[in-house]
Amino acid sequence: MHQLLAGVDEVGRGPLIGDVVTAAVILDPNKPISGLADSKKLSEKKREALAKIIYRDALCWSIGRATPQEIDEINILQATMLAMTRAVQGLSIQPQHVMVDGNRCPKWSYSSEAIVKGDGLIAEISAASIIAKVVRDHEMLTLDSQYPEYGFAKHKGYPTPLHLAKLRELGPLSLHRMSFKPVQLALAARDGQLAGN
Repeated sequence: MHQLLAGVDEVGRGPLIGDVVTAAVILDPNKPISGLADSKKLSEKKREALAKIIYRDALCWSIGRATPQEIDEINILQATMLAMTRAVQGLSIQPQHVMVDGNRCPKWSYSSEAIVKGDGLIAEISAASIIAKVVRDHEMLTLDSQYPEYGFAKHKGYPTPLHLAKLRELGPLSLHRMSFKPVQLALAARDGQLAGN
């Protein structure tokens, strides 16, 4: 009997806006997927192609998330753990063991282990990292179409010079993470400029 292993990874701890997105994947041992790797090392085109195969061939997969409001209330680490828990709980088949990318697991009842750089070592974690990245990137493209002036398609919400400049110029959206220092600094800079006018 093959043990049901789930891989879990997150995308979006560093950005200043949007949900932190996690994925949990249980692969089908009878349908191995070639080309799985750390999502950051794959081209966007390759990620998109692999995501379609993962959706089709995995035994099950699930997306979990925590909102900017939750991130602001409980901090990004705790919000990531919450999102990971939601991803695993959302699986249609419950795993016997969970492998989490990184150096810590959520406080949960699952048999689990944290694996540093697991997204490059464990197929299940690689698959989770790919679909989490594809889902979050799509959300950033949607946000870009709604607020083109912020340039989300370019920076995906990360604190790039462009994003920081736009934050200072335009102020944050309701989806920005208000507890993150660059957002606070941009607000302070903008408010200071307004006061100085």
